[in-house]
Amino acid sequence: MDFSADHFAFFSLPRTFRLDAPALDRKYREVQAQVHPDKFAHAGEADRRLSLQWATRANEAYQTLKKPLSRAQYLLQLAGHDVGADNNTAMPADFLMAQMEWREAVAEARAAGEHHELEHLHHRLKTDMAGRYEELAVLFDDAHDPEAAADRVRRLMFLEKLLHEIDDAIAALEE
Repeated sequence: MDFSADHFAFFSLPRTFRLDAPALDRKYREVQAQVHPDKFAHAGEADRRLSLQWATRANEAYQTLKKPLSRAQYLLQLAGHDVGADNNTAMPADFLMAQMEWREAVAEARAAGEHHELEHLHHRLKTDMAGRYEELAVLFDDAHDPEAAADRVRRLMFLEKLLHEIDDAIAALEE
C-alpha cells in the first residue's frame, strides 16, 4: 500500500464520481482486515504504530469516498479546483429564494409540531438532491467540467445543511 496514493487508488477504484458502493465497502473491509491494529496487538511498537496509521488512512479514505458531497469535494481537490465555498457564495436568485422557502417551511412545521410535514419535506429534499447528485455525476464523469461541478457542489452544501436542519427538527419533535 502506498501512503501517497489518492483515496481512489488506495482502494484500487476508478477516479470517478459514480462509485460502485459495494466495491468500496468490500475493498475497505479487505484493507481493514490487513491493517487493523488488533491484528498487530502482539507486534513491535513500530508495526503497531504503522498499523494504526494505515487503519486511520483507510477510515479517512472510506469516509471521504462513501459520502457523495465529500467525494465531489475530494474530486475537485484532486483536479486542483477549489470549491470556493469560503470566497464564492454567489448563488442564483431563484436558488436562494427556494432556500428561503424551504427554511420557512421547516420552521413553520417545527413550530407547529408537524412531524409528518417535516418527514414530507425531508423526502422531497432527498429526491431533489438525488437529481442534483446525478447532474454532478454527469459534470464529473461525462463532461469533465470541474468549474460547473464546483458550482453544483456549493449548492449541494447548502442543501446538505438544510437536510441536517430538517433532521434536527424531526429529532426535536421526537424527544
